[in-house]
Amino acid sequence: MAETKPKTSPKAIKFLFGGLAGMGATVFVQPLDLVKNRMQLSGQGTKAREYKTSFHALFSILKNEGVRGIYTVLSAGLLRQATYTTTRLGIYTILFEKMTGADGQPPNFFLKALIGMTAGATGAFVGTPAEVALIRMTADGRLPPDQRRGYTNVFNALARITREEGVATLWRGCVPTMARAVVVNAAQLASYSQSKQALLDS
Repeated sequence: MAETKPKTSPKAIKFLFGGLAGMGATVFVQPLDLVKNRMQLSGQGTKAREYKTSFHALFSILKNEGVRGIYTVLSAGLLRQATYTTTRLGIYTILFEKMTGADGQPPNFFLKALIGMTAGATGAFVGTPAEVALIRMTADGRLPPDQRRGYTNVFNALARITREEGVATLWRGCVPTMARAVVVNAAQLASYSQSKQALLDS
């Protein structure tokens, strides 16, 4: 008689754990993400770059916007993780289990990569609106006061973008975002699963 697959957690729990893990990490890395985005935008529309180094950017933001300025876009970062990470990790786990044989034999590396690509593309599509809001809110603080959009939180940003620019704007840049997620997740998730399998086998 063939062995049955071991019992696993409910699908909703798989999605929940993935999202909570990403959101927990965001609380700690949000200041660094803000600095990264500000530095990438530094010099846009001006002759000189605003920030010389990461530390200069961090201290400038603290000086001009206070401690709260570092976490200005936290709500957008959390929503991005709640949508993108929850979707990609949940879908990857579910598809991985479906592709696992009845004898417990996991899928080969090629299938793992394919599952990662599918999960990444889907997650990126679902998470793009939060990504758009995140970038808008990140850039807002570096604009002159009279030009700032003044989004109060991610939901305010999403509502105003929809109302003022149309629903399609929420998915602006979706194709390159999905393409990046396909490459990243094919390499990241497949490599992680393959390494874990190799360690368990040894």
